[in-house]
Order: sequence, then structure tokens, then C-alpha cells
Amino acid sequence: MSGSTIIEGNSFSQDNPDALDTLSPGDRELVERRKRSLGPSYRLFYRHPVHVVRSKGSYLYGPDGEEYLDAYNNVASIGHAHPAVVEAVHEQMAQLSTHSRYIQDGVLDYAEQLLATFPEELDQVMFTNSGSEANDLALRVAAAYTGGSGVVVTSEAYHGTSAAVSAVSPSAGGEGLGPHVRAVPAPDSFRYRSEDHDGKSLAEWFADNVRAAFTELAEAGYPASALLVDSIFSSDGVFPDISVLEPAVAATRELGGVFISDEVQPGFGRVGRDFWGFARHGVVPEIVTLGKSMGNGVPVAGMVVRSTVLAKFGTDIPYFNTYGGSSVPVAAAQAVLNVIEEEGLAEKASILGDKILGQLQALTEEHPEVGDVRSAGLFFGVEIVEPGTKDPDSARALNIINTMRDMGVLCSVAGPYNSTLKIRPLLSYTTTEADRLVQTLTDAIVATKE
Repeated sequence: MSGSTIIEGNSFSQDNPDALDTLSPGDRELVERRKRSLGPSYRLFYRHPVHVVRSKGSYLYGPDGEEYLDAYNNVASIGHAHPAVVEAVHEQMAQLSTHSRYIQDGVLDYAEQLLATFPEELDQVMFTNSGSEANDLALRVAAAYTGGSGVVVTSEAYHGTSAAVSAVSPSAGGEGLGPHVRAVPAPDSFRYRSEDHDGKSLAEWFADNVRAAFTELAEAGYPASALLVDSIFSSDGVFPDISVLEPAVAATRELGGVFISDEVQPGFGRVGRDFWGFARHGVVPEIVTLGKSMGNGVPVAGMVVRSTVLAKFGTDIPYFNTYGGSSVPVAAAQAVLNVIEEEGLAEKASILGDKILGQLQALTEEHPEVGDVRSAGLFFGVEIVEPGTKDPDSARALNIINTMRDMGVLCSVAGPYNSTLKIRPLLSYTTTEADRLVQTLTDAIVATKE
């Protein structure tokens, strides 16, 4: 199997006749139409793909009324088809839809409100269409500021789809990392043993790896530019340990690089009351990238940056993005941020997340195949292992998420072994959805026992 462990790990095999035979005639026709029209690169989730026709709140619905609780989507983070976003987009589309090279109030109002959620050092923002573009732009800004080109990422990182960003995304596919990139192991708080590393703490070990990677890059002719990490290490298996980032960031800065915090997955309150993943670690990045949940389904993303870091790039290179910062996406983003702030969703994510965490941790006592539970707010990693060991059980993890899918709850897998259940409840969850999620996971664990 080629390509990303994450993308391929839970994908439907559209070229497998046996897999196609499991589908209804209507779904099989749709899959075959996809293959003809969209080509071979696209992937569908699950052994039995989910056919959806509408959504509302925390739920997706199939053509025959099938209901699926969404425990994975990080696009519609405040809930599917949220009326505030729908209304904002409709009103703005009916009034004005144009790019950001004209003076408009909307983009400035939103920029000021967004920047107010960041530490004061992060004082300027540039808008893009996607997280991929935001990370692409961040790499350009970092290179202009540092004069270097060496980038360090984690071993299962995913940062986007452009040529530049695929080159720093080990899990993006088969193209490989660029020569200016080095991947280091993620800080796996579950399997790391200090006694295997001269008594070093996990944070010290991670910082040592980052330092060594930058040193190797410099020796190869690529001086340090940036440490680029997802601040919850979500693709690596969800590692929210708040001790690990500060020493690695310090090592990066000592060698002349900057820290880019990719907040596309953990940002906008998903990790709870800290609002941004990096804030949990007590560090202030030079650059932060945003996407996905920013517009709740409307393509909008951004790069928040220290003005001192942006100055070189901004002075030398004019930047223009037709839809980045344009009227309608900004209206959607404004509506999302208003809902999060007015309804206190980040605080609620912490409270409900703690409740779910307690329930999930109880599973480790009852079911030995649940080796570990890691979380921040409404973002969870549940490690599936061979009972009595820390050995990953990838097959069991895949069986569990596919069984949950059949029971009407959607989540996925992550990590180098596809043994981590990656669970991301929406910010629209209530205790009703939380209890259903945990009960369904419990039922799936039982149902997949040998």
C-alpha cells in the first residue's frame, strides 16, 4: 500500500471488486462514477463508505434517513449547517462579494477580533483559502525572516497539499520529503521510556532530536528556518503533553529558526479554554496557521504572525490572494468566532471534554485492549493495543472504527500504526452526544472481541 498511513489506513478500496460487492447498487454506482470522473487519488472513508445527503448540528444523515453522530469532522466545528454561518454567508453574498484589494470594514473587523484571541506579540494576520496555503505562506515568511531553508517536522505530520507543503508532510503521500526537511519522532508519551534514553525526560529527548535534525540540515547546506508542528500532534497519534514544546522551540531559536504552530486541527477552542493548542504549552510562536474550522465549511484560512517576523517578506514581496480575505469567507469566519465567544464554546469544550475523558479512562480498567487515553478539550486519542502490552493493534483499531460507523458514530485512526482512535467531538456536542459516543465506543470494543 502506497501513500499516507493516515489517508490509506481507513480508506475504502474502490479497486477491490469484493469491496464493491458489499455496497448497495446505488452506492456502487456512485463509487464507480467517482472513479471515472474524479480519478484515482481521492479516498473514501470506511470499509463501507458513508453516503450523506444533509446535516444538522452534530449529525449527518443518509439518503434513507440514516443518522450518524459526527465525532471526527474538524471543518464544521460549531455544528453542521449552523444557522449563524448560513445567515451571515447569505447576507454577505447578497450585499457584496469581492477580493481584499478594496477597502472594506468586514475583513478589518474580523482581523481585529481574531488577533484579540492571541498573545499581543502575534499582531498581524494574512488570509488564505486553506490551511495548506496558510502553511505554504508561513514557510515563505519564515525563510525570508531567517534566511534559512531547513524545516523540521514530526514523523507522521500532515500540513497540506501544495508542492511546498507536501514536501514537509511525511503522511501526505508518496512524493517524499524535500532535501531541506527532516522528520523527527513525535513525543509519544505512551511508549516513551526515559530509562531507554539515559534518563532524559520526554521533553529533553524531543528537543535533542529537533536540535540534531537542524544540525544535520545545516551541515547539508540548509540552515534552520522553522520547526513546524501541529500543537497537539494529532496526525502522530494525539499527544497533548504540555511539557514537550518549550524546550524544542528554545532549541529551534538557538539555531536561528522560528516556531510555526499549525493550529488547523487544534485551534478555535477544540482543545478547550486555552483556545489555541500552543497556549497550553506556554509558548508564543513566531507564526500560527489556521484553517478548516475557521469558516465552519466555508473555505477560509489564515496566518497570524509577529509583525517583526513578517516585515522582511511583507516589504519585499507583494502578496495577493483572490479569495483569501474576501467578503463572503470573512463573513463566515466572523460568524464562527462570534458563536464560539458568545456561547463560551471553548470553556464548554473543557468541561465536557473532562467528562468524556473520565468515561474513556474507565475503559482502560474494563478493557485491556484500551492501552491509553490522551486528550485536550474535545480532542481525544484512544490507543488500541494487544492486551497486556503496549504493542499497537492496528487491525483491532480499524475493526472498532468500522463497527462504530455501522453503529452510527463516525471517527477515524491516526498515528504511525493506525492504532490510535482519533476522536474529535464537535463544539456543538451536549452530554447527550457525549454519552452516545462513549457508549458506542464501548459497544464496538465488546463487539470486536475475538
